[in-house]
Amino acid sequence: MPNPPTSKSFNETQRPATETETMMSVVAPAVGWLVPGAGHLIQKRWIRGVLLLASIFSMFLLGLAMQGRVYKPNGGDILDILGFIGDVGAGGLYMVARIAGWGEGAIAHATADYGTKFIIVAGLLNFIAVADAYHIAIGKKP
Repeated sequence: MPNPPTSKSFNETQRPATETETMMSVVAPAVGWLVPGAGHLIQKRWIRGVLLLASIFSMFLLGLAMQGRVYKPNGGDILDILGFIGDVGAGGLYMVARIAGWGEGAIAHATADYGTKFIIVAGLLNFIAVADAYHIAIGKKP
């Protein structure tokens, strides 16, 4: 006769066996958000980390050089809220820009509008990099 199936606890049925929570799965995304690319660098993914670091820093700094706007926390227009979320994705770069007062000017010409988009996309790319660092840390991605 076959053995009856054993009952599993709620946590065992919810979590796949491949995902394991480790200290690295918490530290890598946090450090990667604060310093773009660092989540990969601390996991010894040197090439990916340096490429992310260079591209996110370049996009953010080019956006500032084009006099792009750095959004402040607000509760107004939905596009401003989404711009703020994109900017916050840049982590430490966003904090430095806000403390230093960079990106507070009015958008007076087309290049400033492009600069604003560069800054937002740098933050969004960093969000993707943070998710990638997390998936590497839990072993879901080689």
